[in-house]
Amino acid sequence: MDSESSYFKFYNGVVGYPLLFVLIIWFVFWVEIKFGLDFTQWGVRPRTFKGLRGVLFSPFIHSGIKHLWHNTTPLLVLSTALFYFYRTISWKVLVLIVFLSGLGTWLIGRTSYHIGMSGVIYGLVAFLFFKGILAKHYRLVALSLVVVFLYGSLIWGTMPTSQNISWEGHLSGFIAGALIALRFRESVPKPITYAWEEPDYNEADDPFMRQFDEDGNFFELPPDPKIDTEADSYTIIYHFVSNDGDDAQAPDVPQNDL
Repeated sequence: MDSESSYFKFYNGVVGYPLLFVLIIWFVFWVEIKFGLDFTQWGVRPRTFKGLRGVLFSPFIHSGIKHLWHNTTPLLVLSTALFYFYRTISWKVLVLIVFLSGLGTWLIGRTSYHIGMSGVIYGLVAFLFFKGILAKHYRLVALSLVVVFLYGSLIWGTMPTSQNISWEGHLSGFIAGALIALRFRESVPKPITYAWEEPDYNEADDPFMRQFDEDGNFFELPPDPKIDTEADSYTIIYHFVSNDGDDAQAPDVPQNDL
């Protein structure tokens, strides 16, 4: 596992990749509007061979500006968190979420075209939440709580509340994210450990803890009699020139280090 100092690093992809995803999605929508096209048939069509192409293409297709806005905003936030906090596995996680959420929709979805990035968003929410809890790392747990605070209400989208919403895609994405969090359970940074966290830690051997009595009161330790002041002495060897011009060497003279 990577150390904490090398794991959480900002790099251009933290912002660059999410922005690229959003720009591609908006560009696809612009092409539809500009040229009067409809890419809906490139979405997931459950249990049809042709509908399998939607596993790859459906996340980039949206039905309208409202649908587009509601998906690209959380995508930008969640994918940024993914690329920063899980840098080493971010691409693997993203590809697996896209594939598994689309495949799950193809297996359990109603006979209709399922389009949109929402399945991937549910996958990211589930992954960031469960991964942080399983990792037990203070930063990742904090991220899990932030995800719950921002997008916890999305859980209702995994239920059949509306005929016009692909709850099957939401549910597939959520399950995919949870399973991927379990799959990469060990890919977490190593937290900073201190001496008092070690299993063989003994307070009696800790110079700092010895400055407190049984009631927790601080007191100054007396000088350690075992310290040998002579150990800090050193020898100076120098040369000087006598009046007759001959070099002479002085005997070793011990000096105290003041």
